[in-house]
Amino acid sequence: MGVLTDDMKRVVREQRLGYIATVCPDGTPNLSPKATMKVWDDDHLVFADLASPGTIANLRQNPAIEINMVDHFIRKGYRFKGTAEVIGPGPEFDSVMTLFSDRQNGVHASIRNFVMMTVTRALPVISPGYVNDVTESQMLAQWEEYYASVNARFA
Repeated sequence: MGVLTDDMKRVVREQRLGYIATVCPDGTPNLSPKATMKVWDDDHLVFADLASPGTIANLRQNPAIEINMVDHFIRKGYRFKGTAEVIGPGPEFDSVMTLFSDRQNGVHASIRNFVMMTVTRALPVISPGYVNDVTESQMLAQWEEYYASVNARFA
């Protein structure tokens, strides 16, 4: 059995947007959102490099990576720690590309590399909003109302 549980895979599948932490050459952190996150298998996550020169450069120098995936409505998710490999054009790239066949808007042509993360540790992320016996249903209702008011500006 791998590191990734069924619930972890569900969160990745449903959320797609993850925050990727890498280490810059000067040792400072780099945090970058990526909206192409996929589960490769029980021990690997993968995302596409569409416009990520800093992230790619950092990983080529230091493969340490952390990915945070959180459901913005229920305020729960996971943090995944491990190492990453940058996959450029070639047979492995082509194999990974098949996982991205559901992408639209011609994004395939924009993919320069893939980043394959080997997950060595996974930990839950739970909002401190739950400390006062708030239920998941209550949390969901609170954030649905909030995002509805935010989205009203586009109506």
